[in-house]
Amino acid sequence: MRKIKPEKLKKGDLIGIISPASTPDDMSRLDRGVRYLETIGYRTELAPNVGLHRGYLAGDDEQRLHDLHYMFKKKEVKAVFCVRGGYGSPRLLDKINYTLIRKNPKIFVGYSDITALHMAFLIKTGLVTFAGPMVAVDFGKEEISSYSEEIFWRTLTNNRKLGKVVLPGEEKLFSLNKGKAKGPVVGGNLALLLSLSGTPYFPDLKGKILIIEDIGEAPYRVDRLLNQLKLMGAFRQLKGVILGSFSDCIEPDFTKRTLSLNDVIEDYFSSLSIPVMYNFPHGHIADLVTIPFGITTYMNTSKNIVELMESGVR
Repeated sequence: MRKIKPEKLKKGDLIGIISPASTPDDMSRLDRGVRYLETIGYRTELAPNVGLHRGYLAGDDEQRLHDLHYMFKKKEVKAVFCVRGGYGSPRLLDKINYTLIRKNPKIFVGYSDITALHMAFLIKTGLVTFAGPMVAVDFGKEEISSYSEEIFWRTLTNNRKLGKVVLPGEEKLFSLNKGKAKGPVVGGNLALLLSLSGTPYFPDLKGKILIIEDIGEAPYRVDRLLNQLKLMGAFRQLKGVILGSFSDCIEPDFTKRTLSLNDVIEDYFSSLSIPVMYNFPHGHIADLVTIPFGITTYMNTSKNIVELMESGVR
């Protein structure tokens, strides 16, 4: 599939806001996120069904699908931002009009549960999409990370090569295996990514750089997910692996015997013949690097470098 980059965002552009997964428990965070976008010079439009509830879903499947199609169909909308993750995006994958998406390429932003849409768009249309801040989750905070903010807007508004990732503060990248690798970057939330295995929406991993992150998964569950990747032959196909943040991935019952997250990571990655890097600032964290899925990415674990070798927009 030929790679398609959306047009870069400009001040005054209209940003469409959708909820393809869940609705925030606190709608004031959505209001704050919308105000933030408007304050810095963008126009916004909430999709017709934003704010609805159907259990853990932001409305039923048809309502959420309608909003996704509506925003990609509307010519004036230049970017589509997700309100939050939660759960629900995978339920839309076999209902989406991918021809509509391909013919109307736009900036599309979200992470966590939105991983399902990122991978489906990339596979079915070639569209480069962005794992980055969401309206209620990140832009709805009382204080927004200036690190996340700077990287995000530079990524969406700049059609030049993005270059080396600079880490926040005193943070450092660490390597498990030495080496260099270059290839298109795919991945996202580990649990969501593996939920796509065996479907037409799981990415071809051959020659790719895989970036993964997760939240709230006990070590044995991370173990299970990584073992599935291993048994699928993923580690024989990949050029390299970048491990983002695995927030709160601890055993909640302190009376249980458990491996640590580090033990699990060591078990699966330390013996691989491909470069593996960890502590990359991506995931459910305040200081977040926005990842344009599908662009060529370079990693050098000897020098602890991750470089985004092209732009995500045109």
